[in-house]
Amino acid sequence: MSAFAYRNGVMHAESVPLSAIAAEVGTPFYCYSTAALEAHYSAYAGAFAGQDADVCYAVKANSNLAVIRAFARLGAGADVVSGGEMRRALAGGIPAGKIIFSGVGKTREEMRAALEAGIHQINVESIPEVEALSEVAVSLGVTAPIAFRVNPDVDAKTHAKIATGKKENKFGVDYDHAREVYAQAAKLPGIKPVAIAVHIGSQLTDLAPFRAAYERVAALLHVLREDGHDITRLDLGGGLGIVYKHEAPPDIADYAAMVKSITGNLGCRISLEPGRSLVGNAGILVSRVIYLKQGLHRRFVIIDAAMNDLIRPTLYEAYHGIVPVTEPAKGAATEPYDVVGPVCESGDTFALQRALPAMAPDELVAILSAGAYGAVMSSTYNTRPLIPEVLVNGDRFSVIRPRVSVEELLALDRVPDWLKD
Repeated sequence: MSAFAYRNGVMHAESVPLSAIAAEVGTPFYCYSTAALEAHYSAYAGAFAGQDADVCYAVKANSNLAVIRAFARLGAGADVVSGGEMRRALAGGIPAGKIIFSGVGKTREEMRAALEAGIHQINVESIPEVEALSEVAVSLGVTAPIAFRVNPDVDAKTHAKIATGKKENKFGVDYDHAREVYAQAAKLPGIKPVAIAVHIGSQLTDLAPFRAAYERVAALLHVLREDGHDITRLDLGGGLGIVYKHEAPPDIADYAAMVKSITGNLGCRISLEPGRSLVGNAGILVSRVIYLKQGLHRRFVIIDAAMNDLIRPTLYEAYHGIVPVTEPAKGAATEPYDVVGPVCESGDTFALQRALPAMAPDELVAILSAGAYGAVMSSTYNTRPLIPEVLVNGDRFSVIRPRVSVEELLALDRVPDWLKD
């Protein structure tokens, strides 16, 4: 059952009416469900319970400290892609020994911070990067446990902007060069290759690309061990999709069974890095209708949320369900609307010709499946302050990031002396 459902004619987050949250914090705002976060994590933990596996939350999907802490309390690790995300993971209660640092462009400062923290593993993506890491590790007198992220040249069959496992993508080292780069890395001081990492993309709705990638990784593992490398870990990345519209993503139990069939006899500890599938459908964006505008050929619903708050429809042509917070009458007629925001861009559009019940000014609407890559990708474009994030737990809710004021935004700028009166 969804954590967001109509009760007595009003959409609730668990047991809290969204209208009550709107009355207290204003609109727009993000709302997350603790019960949904816990249920999604437990689905992974349960499916992989019989395997030697760690579930490491991909922090980039939603990096709010309260969200991270909710997963930390359940025993999650973290996959991070920047020094800032590593600090968030640590501040959220993820032990350093459960953190994996991924990403194609780590700086020496980030490497130093990761090694000083004593994180579980650093996933490197090029020879120049591992050479830099070697220098940093030697300067600290430590040994860095690494995996190379291997690009298996597998088409994930997802959106081009979130596919990461083909030869033309910037990520990882080419599969055909993996043996060579592991040999080079093993000769560097302060470096210990302990794992192979792979990640082919996000929002996958078919197990076949995963299987193809994992089978290539398993084959590579045998070659590397024959070469004398003590590889004891496999980082299988994330990427399981969620339902935005009519998608049919694989069941996590089927995914776990597939992983076991390929890796179960390899003697490796497995790391999984789910992000979207943990938080995507655990969050929504609540907005208010400002105006209805009748154009020559279109009817527009102008809401107070905008592309700076949720950029996925603009960036990825992504679909998000949109529903009124007040439950429509059964069988209510619908009309086609373009749902748009107030930002001065034609791309500031959430839906085109979407069939919705008759809309009215001041009405609340919920944009669904917004828990992943929503608030975390927001900006202050058009000097629009960052909006609140709210976490619900049963019949309680708490603001976990307050609304930023325009005054706070202006206070970040500095005018040089020669421009002052």
